[in-house]
Amino acid sequence: MDLLIKNAHIIDSYMDFYGDLYIKEGKIYSIGNNLSVNCETIDADGKTVMPSFIDTHAHFRDPGFTYKEDIETGSMAAARGGYTAVDLMANTKPVCSSREVLNYVKEKAEKCNLIDIIQCVTVSKDMEGKTTSHLDEFDKDEIRVISDDGRGVADSKVMMDAMYKAKKNGWLVLSHAESKEFSDTDMRTAENMMTLRDVTLAGITGAKLHMAHVSTKEAMQYIIDAKNKKAHVTAEVTPHHIALTSDVCNYRVNPPIREKEDVEFLIDAIKKGYVDTIGTDHAPHSKEDKANGAPGMIGLETAFSVCYTALVKMHDVSINKLSSLMSEKPAELLKLNKGRIVPGYDGDIVIADLDYKYTVSEKDLASKSCNTPFLGKELCGKVIMTIKNGRVIYKAMEEE
Repeated sequence: MDLLIKNAHIIDSYMDFYGDLYIKEGKIYSIGNNLSVNCETIDADGKTVMPSFIDTHAHFRDPGFTYKEDIETGSMAAARGGYTAVDLMANTKPVCSSREVLNYVKEKAEKCNLIDIIQCVTVSKDMEGKTTSHLDEFDKDEIRVISDDGRGVADSKVMMDAMYKAKKNGWLVLSHAESKEFSDTDMRTAENMMTLRDVTLAGITGAKLHMAHVSTKEAMQYIIDAKNKKAHVTAEVTPHHIALTSDVCNYRVNPPIREKEDVEFLIDAIKKGYVDTIGTDHAPHSKEDKANGAPGMIGLETAFSVCYTALVKMHDVSINKLSSLMSEKPAELLKLNKGRIVPGYDGDIVIADLDYKYTVSEKDLASKSCNTPFLGKELCGKVIMTIKNGRVIYKAMEEE
């Protein structure tokens, strides 16, 4: 589709420009001043135009747990939050260890026709941690990411085998770092021990490893050390792990909300370039399941506002750096033609009002679930429009 956006403050990882943006046949075509094209036109009125966001880590609960979320409601939540692509975890029911489940998700996403969905396949068959034999059944191009997120891979040999297969096929291994033998007594040690093991295996195998939801200063330091040794390791942090601290919030997520010194270390790592992506770990639950202790929170619809408030407004992280974390680097990891405002890239764009302050309420949520500690919190910066391939897929109502 063709679309002209006028009078915009255009931001990406490197750009800071006031002018116009033209999307032709779904791709970014030109950026300049006083562009004139006979097509649908949006006056941005000085508001910020950025590349759409890409989530390296989300759960849509489909198949099997659609009372919590499904492909359609998850996609709507993503669009509302400024996302046009998400990487979905495989811990559904049945888990995504087969071509049948993989194709089910792909076909449902295509029918929904809102956002791009990348579906993980499990590291171990049926997430049982015993074998990677199922991976041999997939063609190289069928998979981009493998992960046992939600559980992790306890057996080091199984994880090593998976990494070798991933390296051979060009797949990304996404690690949920949790040594289960420590989970009941010491979640910090659980994360740290598994992080150290997995970055070590990445160094041995040469596989591309993405560490999900990094939350402790020790785990981040292991990742920094691995990066400095040129291992192919990338790191993701969540909005809640950089905005909340355990002294003021005891909301149950996995890994847990950490201490202030952990949050400070993560933010310092962001400033120094050691953190690659923001992953929401969007984890919808019903009110009953949450009341019964299910860990996790939704995050797609509030992620930009939380990160803009916590990083840009409170810790002087540049808006360009935030764009890199939420758009450019996730696109590179997931091999998507998105994440920059450059001619030839997909015309996937967000328009945001950076001065807008609002209090999060259930009416702000398109997700089936509302399990978030940010309900009732005031945030700054709001997505007012999401555009995919030149087509508006979300527009905020004036009363919002």
